[in-house]
Amino acid sequence: MLIPHDTRIALDTVVDLVNTAPEGEPPNDGATDGLVDGLGDGLDDGLDGLGDVAALYAFAEQHHISGVDALGERDLTAVRDVRSRFAEVFAAPDARTAVDLVNRLVAAAGTTPQLTDHDGYDWHVHYFAPDASLADHLAADCGMALAFIIVAGEQERLRRCEAPDCGRAFVDLSRNRSRRYCSSRTCGNRLHVAAYRARRREAAG
Repeated sequence: MLIPHDTRIALDTVVDLVNTAPEGEPPNDGATDGLVDGLGDGLDDGLDGLGDVAALYAFAEQHHISGVDALGERDLTAVRDVRSRFAEVFAAPDARTAVDLVNRLVAAAGTTPQLTDHDGYDWHVHYFAPDASLADHLAADCGMALAFIIVAGEQERLRRCEAPDCGRAFVDLSRNRSRRYCSSRTCGNRLHVAAYRARRREAAG
């Protein structure tokens, strides 16, 4: 599946944003399979990865989000709300439901497509207005990235890890849409090892 560079960056960002939510994330050992990991820090003890304004600044900096000025509690609340709405897209049972969620997100953000080549990057599209808040920036750019996946008929690639103690969001970019875990080196490996040990115990009687 061919994904434009700026769309892939936005997909990485939305996955990371959804995975800052405090429920369901396993410890992060730094292993990634791409479009997987997110910030992760502190989430294994149930804390919100966007616990305060400082964490919001850190998220914006890590993802090189342009045009971020002063942030406050109102921005934090708004971004958390956008995060919840993105989580609903990942949980959508079908494409029509996902479409409705994305349409409402990008409409509320006041989507304003424009070409830009800021900070040394080649021409790409920003979907947020020049004076958009951080929440609207994320809703517009990341919402349109999710729209790209849905339009391509690939909504089912927006998944949650199937490990019982996980549930992290990821985008399955495998050729045959067979990926089940957020990371093959963490959740996937843990479950394979557990299954192997269970078979050994059963064989041993």
